[in-house]
Amino acid sequence: MDLQLDGKLALVSGSTGGIGFAIAGALANEGARVIVNGRTAARVEAAIKKLQSSGVRGRVDGFAADLGTSDGVSQITAKFPDVEILVNNLGIFEPKPFEEISDADWFRFFEVNVLSGVRLSRYYLPRMKDRGWGRIVFISSESGLQIPKEMIHYGMTKTAQIAIARGLAETTAGTNVTVNSVLPGPTGSEGVEQFVEQMAASRNITRAEVEKEFFRSVRPSSLLQRFARTEEVAAMVAFICSPRSSATNGAAIRVDGGVVQSIA
Repeated sequence: MDLQLDGKLALVSGSTGGIGFAIAGALANEGARVIVNGRTAARVEAAIKKLQSSGVRGRVDGFAADLGTSDGVSQITAKFPDVEILVNNLGIFEPKPFEEISDADWFRFFEVNVLSGVRLSRYYLPRMKDRGWGRIVFISSESGLQIPKEMIHYGMTKTAQIAIARGLAETTAGTNVTVNSVLPGPTGSEGVEQFVEQMAASRNITRAEVEKEFFRSVRPSSLLQRFARTEEVAAMVAFICSPRSSATNGAAIRVDGGVVQSIA
């Protein structure tokens, strides 16, 4: 299926690795011009080279800035004022007992995971409406529906993203602009893979055994019973970013491997 993304200008925040990198690749493969973002120039340049060497069709640009800060957002919006597709992927996570989550932790998670997307959307959404077309996608998580007890502060930010996306979608009625959230489940991103490898090494078991135990004890409701591949999440995001998804607006779309058991 041709997703009709040729020449569309897309910004994917936090896209030098993991799900964000896979999304950047999926959009570029469809012919979009993609802005790769990370906090350091070295990481951004490495990601660009990797995408280019993979043979993506679209042009790949880069911009190094911390989009978890208002200054970083001001920098990138000044450089790229005419973004047509915004994927708010930037996010951090950290397992931590609730009693040990400090005020500083709560503020840090909220600013990076939530305010980064709020600030970028506040800038780009009115311009998309004026242009008569646009796509905004918040990369949330199944943790926004099933708050993990080991990462309550993270789950809170993922719920907030779903709410913000739905609220922004309400402001797009009658336009060709859509705002949606995508909810991945446990995914084999860069950070997760490192964690699994460390667990396997520390316990002297295989990676496959760690994965099997995770889905038996931590995410037993998963129908997939394995970590999703970042490319599987990216494929859904690419469709939601495309003109072909014009009837999907204000939705929270699950790519969770069936972890969430409710039908609502």
